[in-house]
Amino acid sequence: MSPKLTFELDGERLPIRLDLFIRHEVSDLSRTEVQRLIRSGAARVNGKAIITPSARVDAGDRVEFDAPGAALPDTAPLPQNLDFGVIYEDEHLIVVDKPAGLAVHAGAGRHDKTLVNGLLAIFPELAELQPAERPGIVHRLDADTSGLMVVARTADAVTALSAAIKEREVDRRYVAMVVGRFTGQRGVIDRPIGRHPTIRTRQAVVPNGRPARTRFAFTAGFYALGNPLSMVNLKLETGRTHQIRVHTQAIGYPILGDPVYGVILPEIPLRRQFLHANRLSFKHPITGEGLGFTSDLPRDLARTQAMIGAPSSVAFTAVGYSPR
Repeated sequence: MSPKLTFELDGERLPIRLDLFIRHEVSDLSRTEVQRLIRSGAARVNGKAIITPSARVDAGDRVEFDAPGAALPDTAPLPQNLDFGVIYEDEHLIVVDKPAGLAVHAGAGRHDKTLVNGLLAIFPELAELQPAERPGIVHRLDADTSGLMVVARTADAVTALSAAIKEREVDRRYVAMVVGRFTGQRGVIDRPIGRHPTIRTRQAVVPNGRPARTRFAFTAGFYALGNPLSMVNLKLETGRTHQIRVHTQAIGYPILGDPVYGVILPEIPLRRQFLHANRLSFKHPITGEGLGFTSDLPRDLARTQAMIGAPSSVAFTAVGYSPR
């Protein structure tokens, strides 16, 4: 029997489509899978079965959802042929350009079709690494965040890369479009992050949370369809769950297209958060050689940028951005 998940909607960023709400509460399911489950009768709102994914839910509503397989399987992940880019590989590590919609590894509600499954199809030796459910994974991106990730290919590389990330020696940079006009050019968001006090599937800035630091640099501000928007470069100094999305919300500049921590503008047809990991640099874990990689905006974000008339000449570059 599928476990039943129950959510009491708060008053933030509502009303919202039922499929979007469930997709971001049960983050290991794709939106297509959520829509299929809704149509099959897996969702109820205030006790009434709803089979229309586009139905709106609002503050005070009680949503119940029959999530398939909330527990991880006992078996190790299997190789699967999936679509993602490998932009660098050697005998010790792999750098991938992860598309939006691809979860990194299995979790509640998702047992396959993850980046790990795809990596095992190309690099079967990863199956020898531990832990078996996420071999070689030393950092993660949210399912609907696209961009660059480094994956270890050997046990020694796992140890070295994990230590480098802990010591903040891996430079991870992102580009985002946020709602609102920045008043400062650059700064640091230094606020602790932990489990949301009332919504167990979310993170929040909380007094007793773990230390979290995100550097940002404003690159351009403009108005689109009557909305103030800003382009921002960001650098992670720590790697908490949903860190950038939580931090930008906390300072009043939520990410465009993020229905959990950000803002959805109906007039802008964007199906996920405008957040992309575009730069990654680090020392090779074995040779010590400096490695650096960049990733252009994926098609959906570039299309959104062009549609709203964002100033592409200054958008999403690291020009003038010092991490110090």
